[in-house]
Amino acid sequence: MSKLNRRHVLVHGLAAAALMGSGAAFAQDDYPSKPVRLISPWPVGGSADVTTRLVGDRLAALLGQPFVVDARGGAAGTIGFGVVARSSPDGYTLLLGTNSTYGIAPHLLPPTPYKISDFAPVALVAANPQIICIHPSVPAKDLPSFIAHVRAHPGRYSYGSGGKGGTSHMASVLLATTAGLNMLDVPYRGTGPSLQALLAGEVQMVALDVAVAKPLIEAGKVRALAVSSSRRSPAMPDLPTISELGYPGFDSATVYALFAPAGTPANIVAKLNRAINEMLRQPDLRERFIALGLDGMGGTPEEMARYINAESDKWRDVIARTGIKIE
Repeated sequence: MSKLNRRHVLVHGLAAAALMGSGAAFAQDDYPSKPVRLISPWPVGGSADVTTRLVGDRLAALLGQPFVVDARGGAAGTIGFGVVARSSPDGYTLLLGTNSTYGIAPHLLPPTPYKISDFAPVALVAANPQIICIHPSVPAKDLPSFIAHVRAHPGRYSYGSGGKGGTSHMASVLLATTAGLNMLDVPYRGTGPSLQALLAGEVQMVALDVAVAKPLIEAGKVRALAVSSSRRSPAMPDLPTISELGYPGFDSATVYALFAPAGTPANIVAKLNRAINEMLRQPDLRERFIALGLDGMGGTPEEMARYINAESDKWRDVIARTGIKIE
């Protein structure tokens, strides 16, 4: 059995273990009996931190104990993941992570302080897709005409991002690779500088989070070409996906997922999974998510495990083909 297949079996096994014994999960109603620490592997105040605190508040309301957010930002999110990997598997330390750390970072950074087998998947929570935005000076009104124009002028145009390895950067890399675009990759130190570069016309394309892009699009400061995720954004339902516009299967978004340490009892994982899915059915949370540019997901631990495998495989292949490195 190959190393990759062994990893797939291991992660699927974790998901199956999380589902086994789910009947006992709701018969034993003593979890949680004390506050739960919810690790956010990102700096305080950013969109990921805001999302983590929103999810923590909803879980607290459903499960009757505080979910205390503990921000452990740094090293592209790997510090927070490492904290949870080393925590006791008792359900009282959890993590809301994104695929930039569980799907991309292991293939870009030096050895990370965790392996995917160090975690029990609980549930996918929400996707934050990117909007492919261009400067209004570019003579293209939609994605097909933009691709045709860039192909006709190889090397003339550039795309910016908030830094190598982030989901905005990787969405642009994936589009350029998939569509065969010869564009200059210009990473900045953060989303703010990359946005300012786009507005100034210093770069011609940036993949922006929905909440950032929408007011700029409405003000005519940037032009929207497509949504990067596999389905349309509820916040911008009239904007087509890249997949719809000739690139089937294209999918790139920041995806929040809830993790517990490996070995967490199956009944606890099942109860947390049920709470996440119940939370996502709340109409007011859906409205709040849309305002943040998020699209609720949910599902089973096994579905989350499959997603993690697919993300890891996809970005490993993209990174290998493009030779992206973080220096």
